[in-house]
Amino acid sequence: MTDSLRHITVLLDEAVAGLAVRADGCYLDGTFGRGGHSRLILEKLGPDGHLLGFDKDPLAIATGNALAAEDGRFVVVQRSFAELGEEVAVRRLAGKVAGVLLDLGVSSPQLDDAARGFSFLHDGPLDMRMDPARGVSAAQWIASAAEDEIARVFKEYGEERFAKRMARAVVQRRAERPFERTADLAQVLTDANPAWEKGKHPATRAFQGLRIHINNELGDLEQGLDAALEALEVGGRLVVISFHSLEDRIVKQFMRRHAKGEQDKLPRDLPIIPKAFEPRLKLVGKPQYASDAELKANPRSRSAVMRVAEKVR
Repeated sequence: MTDSLRHITVLLDEAVAGLAVRADGCYLDGTFGRGGHSRLILEKLGPDGHLLGFDKDPLAIATGNALAAEDGRFVVVQRSFAELGEEVAVRRLAGKVAGVLLDLGVSSPQLDDAARGFSFLHDGPLDMRMDPARGVSAAQWIASAAEDEIARVFKEYGEERFAKRMARAVVQRRAERPFERTADLAQVLTDANPAWEKGKHPATRAFQGLRIHINNELGDLEQGLDAALEALEVGGRLVVISFHSLEDRIVKQFMRRHAKGEQDKLPRDLPIIPKAFEPRLKLVGKPQYASDAELKANPRSRSAVMRVAEKVR
């Protein structure tokens, strides 16, 4: 991997500490990436421990296969962590997993590789798919989506306040010629943004919304969290690192909901609470953020927030 495409793992020590790795445990890294978290987990596992990695990105899978060839305790599969439940069922691991780690969002190699089409800073094909072999590219979607749907994606997933204006500009320009390059789309979005935020590229939020939509990131997260809870053994840990407010809101609400249980759905005077309504998780510590030292070494860690929960039922 070239230095320009190197990935610096965010909250590395904190995330693995949050898992409370047991030497003989079975762990899942739902977002293998370039293997930073996985390698540290493997260092803490004994000969009877196991680690299963997931990733949609073929380049991540290539790195994972190389690691698997070095260490027989590790296996990687090219699947979204949204499909974690299916993989766990096939491997007969349901209720037997000691920890699940999800490091959400897009990795530095994906952002920095112009050929992947994620970045408005590096011109490349307008793709944005984490797995280029599945689904439709950003260029294909932009070419056919209705104006109000484009606006919805920019606003709902990118939290872009000028979503309607940007969507209108995109539709007007595509009538002349299709969008094929990231720089082309970024320029149209920039021109359509009337109020630039200091220190933020005018196309940032719209690109974020488009990427999240193309990869179904929030839907995958909701499905993956449900699957992770079922995969965990009692006492198992769920560790999630989020990078923007939409992700973190889903994670926070999921953990709080299962830490509270569903007792509010029962009559107040019920003398005994049925087990099915008792909490399934307990929150572990407070949300964690990158240290000053990490922020200095890796500015992309500034938006990271990590939450930890433990399964109690």
